[in-house]
Amino acid sequence: MRLCVFTEPQLGATYEDQLAIARRAEELGFEAFFRSDHFMSPGNDGPPGPTDSWVTLGALARETSTIRLGTLVSSATFRLPGPLAIAVAQVDAMSGGRVELGLGTGWLEREHSAYGIPFPPIGERFDRLTEQLEIIKGLWATPDGATYSFEGRHYDLVESPALPKPVQPAGPPVIIGGKGAKRTPALAARYADEFNVPFSSLPDTDAQYRRVVAAIEQEGRDGRAPIVFSFAQTIVCGRDEAEVRRRAEALGLDPKKPQDGQLYGTPERLAEQIHGFVQAGASRAFLQLLDLRDLDHLELLAAELAPRLA
Repeated sequence: MRLCVFTEPQLGATYEDQLAIARRAEELGFEAFFRSDHFMSPGNDGPPGPTDSWVTLGALARETSTIRLGTLVSSATFRLPGPLAIAVAQVDAMSGGRVELGLGTGWLEREHSAYGIPFPPIGERFDRLTEQLEIIKGLWATPDGATYSFEGRHYDLVESPALPKPVQPAGPPVIIGGKGAKRTPALAARYADEFNVPFSSLPDTDAQYRRVVAAIEQEGRDGRAPIVFSFAQTIVCGRDEAEVRRRAEALGLDPKKPQDGQLYGTPERLAEQIHGFVQAGASRAFLQLLDLRDLDHLELLAAELAPRLA
């Protein structure tokens, strides 16, 4: 099982907080550092306020050396596809080829209204996401010296030079995630290198993986590499149950009443729970850490959980 640190900086984290946990995660051997792409949280918001995901990742690219970096997931409503392709390709070059792009429809209406970002209905958001995926992959795949054009319902590109190019030969891996039963699996089958199920029960995660497998069989991938399956879960770990409880309560969570998408326990107990996702087909885990300043939590996961999942 490949372990990624997944953070939610919109809950209250400076760039320095993110840098500290990314560097420590790299030192501890985690495969990747991912962050959400939000300008607000669903609940209360306070200082320091939002940090832009791709500005942050560009800086982290220059201040780390081995850990992979990405978004889970960027919102297609936040950026036009051409400039997004440029930004991700540039950060890929700045990192020496360590970037991954998670891209979704966007869902939190209040952050759009708070910052003047249009928030169309869900059907249109899916249509825009589909065109963005086609454009971004098309720009990255255009040979040097050639141009790229696209005519869609929402976006038109005319003879783009399709520059800059990412460092990774096939472009940064594209991650699509979600719980939708129809359009989401179809998009994953067509465009994704990785499919992620966020914050769901094991049975629901397994069912969604099966939908994606069926969509892949229907779509056909023409020799492309098999899709990677992953999942995201909020993690609260402790050396004993008392530590689990203290850590959970500090976050306002109740380990006695776990919700779908939350895993609590000692390293042994967490390994048992995660093993179920492995049996369902997952090979990558995004461990959501809600307190970015709790580096002891990160060190416990690296020392005690990671070896049990190797």
